[in-house]
Amino acid sequence: MATTFLEFSATNSNISTQRSTSKRRKCLHLREAAEKEEEDHHHQPLLPGLPDHIAQLCLSLVPPSVLYSVCCSWRRLIYTTSFPPFLSLYALFESTETFPQFSDRLRFCSFDPISCKWQNLPPPPPEFSFSFLLRHPSFISRKFSIQSIAVSGKLVLLAATNDQFQPALSGPILFDPLARNWMRGPSFSMPRRWCAMGASRAAVFVASGFGSRYNSNVARSVEKWDLNIRHQKQQQELRRGHQWRWEKMANLKDGKFCREAIDAVGWRGKLCMVNVKGDAAKDGTIYDVEKDSWEDMPKGMLAGWLGPAAAMDEEILYAVDETSGSLKRYDHSRDSWVKLMENKMLKGAQQVAAAKGKVCVLRADGTGIVVVDVAAPPPGGLWVVDAPPGFHAVTMHILPRLSCS
Repeated sequence: MATTFLEFSATNSNISTQRSTSKRRKCLHLREAAEKEEEDHHHQPLLPGLPDHIAQLCLSLVPPSVLYSVCCSWRRLIYTTSFPPFLSLYALFESTETFPQFSDRLRFCSFDPISCKWQNLPPPPPEFSFSFLLRHPSFISRKFSIQSIAVSGKLVLLAATNDQFQPALSGPILFDPLARNWMRGPSFSMPRRWCAMGASRAAVFVASGFGSRYNSNVARSVEKWDLNIRHQKQQQELRRGHQWRWEKMANLKDGKFCREAIDAVGWRGKLCMVNVKGDAAKDGTIYDVEKDSWEDMPKGMLAGWLGPAAAMDEEILYAVDETSGSLKRYDHSRDSWVKLMENKMLKGAQQVAAAKGKVCVLRADGTGIVVVDVAAPPPGGLWVVDAPPGFHAVTMHILPRLSCS
């Protein structure tokens, strides 16, 4: 703390100097004590009498929210790579302070459900520079989609539009939350935007869409990228994605799925998708991942698909009716949808994600994400995770929590 001297006589100056020196010594002592206390915390056993690796096995059975509230050492433990990661929300946010157009107005964030805080993702390396067009004055009522997906615990950017109205990405860009790093995937054989995209197990699929202009070959094409496949050669090039490649799969029968960005929902070894959002008349199709073949969507599934959808662990299919704001579950044995709940906050829903008994719904205006506990007894719990001040969400996913830096 700075000391102000009001008088400059020899006596007063001496006294003030002594007091200032005394305060500096006291502050130094307190700082050293704090550093020693912090060091002691780092060296304290997680559980007295047990080696740390055994203690970690015991503590991994305790909910992270409980560990977070007990002590600093346990709080640090839940963010280490050795502790089983809990799930978090990830979102791409758009600034609301000025009229946003390009990607300098966008921000990738992760919401920690334990500390209840949003935090920015590490920025991509400079060589990963990209420009995403979200809005343009010539298209007042249209928002240009930035398409991303969660697969194998990673966030994957797949398609967007640049300022020249061209595909913004020549290949996917991945973010690994546990490693806190960005990497490139294999280049597309045909870069595209406004396409259908989905994931089944560890494989990513892109279908239809178009590049700078419509092309019937692109509009019917389907490509697959299996993140588990790695070539025998160039193992040292893992971080650059040289082991990965896109494979051509069976084409769509027509180009009806290139009108807008489409989510192909992975469900029981299949990809399910419709070509129009909302309650308008639409076509639906299903891709069988194992057979590499397309089939018509069951009539009941298509009739009730009235908004964004997602599958819980690729087993249970959920959808939100944009008009009524109802959350529904698909009953495949009866080919019908079962209404679980209705809430006005779900009206106009933009996107749905599901994992570990929770269904997350991105609200129409992007100001928050509604979380519904579908594993709880009816009517189930419901709460809202608000967007950071000055931003609203464009897209969101569920992924493992962000590791400590």
